[in-house]
Amino acid sequence: MMKKVGGPLKGLLTQLKLDRSIEGWKAVELWPGVVGTQVAARAKAVSFRDGVLLVQVANASWMNEMIYLRRRFQKEINQQLGGDVVTEIKLQLDRESA
Repeated sequence: MMKKVGGPLKGLLTQLKLDRSIEGWKAVELWPGVVGTQVAARAKAVSFRDGVLLVQVANASWMNEMIYLRRRFQKEINQQLGGDVVTEIKLQLDRESA
């Protein structure tokens, strides 16, 4: 008789505190769809750690724009993930683009 492993696996992930990390990486994947193609071309979600989504921004102008928009994007991502997974969006100037 086969048993589903979903329940025990989810419990193990929660116990190891990996469930939030997995959800956070989903935030990285959701980023382009949430922000749209124009913004995603200039502001890329590159990592997630301890509730912080790191976004690299192309230049200073877009950095200023993102300062005003990041709370809205954070709220939308968390709604799609079904909880407060992203606690902060940290912006970083992309040195390769600048």
